[in-house]
Amino acid sequence: MNDLHVSWQDYHNKTEELAIKVYDDGWKFNQVVCIAKGGMRVGDIFARLFNIPLAILSVESYRGEGNKKDERGSVIFSRDLAKTTPNIGSKVLLVDDLADSGITLKKSIDWLEHIYGFYLDEPIRTAVIYYKSVSAYKPNYYVEYLKDSPWIHFPYERYEGLSIEDLKKDK
Repeated sequence: MNDLHVSWQDYHNKTEELAIKVYDDGWKFNQVVCIAKGGMRVGDIFARLFNIPLAILSVESYRGEGNKKDERGSVIFSRDLAKTTPNIGSKVLLVDDLADSGITLKKSIDWLEHIYGFYLDEPIRTAVIYYKSVSAYKPNYYVEYLKDSPWIHFPYERYEGLSIEDLKKDK
């Protein structure tokens, strides 16, 4: 398995490509839900570009030591969505940075349908920047299909092992 290193510029360019793919499809959604933490930047950009509400679903699924958190624990969901609207939209786009195993995306859809299903007029659609071949779930929209399923190093990964004290020493 190779590693893929993503710069901030690449990350923003691919997020914009993803937004254009969704736009060009012509589907009109009225709610973006991002999976925190990886999907927060994608969700923020989409909410701004499409001028629609953003909700945040806090999900944790990776467990393990070190940078490559190979061990997968159970998927843990927040109690509710963080949102500024009283209800969720009727046409939801769920966004994340990648579809790795696909488990987080699939379980997030299941959770949203269970909790908010009565608001939905149609199935939830998904959008990710990277879609790995090992994913058990195929997103509706993606920018890059990764046949060899490399480990992706996102630019914000720098902060995962960095403490505020270490950051202060570096400045």
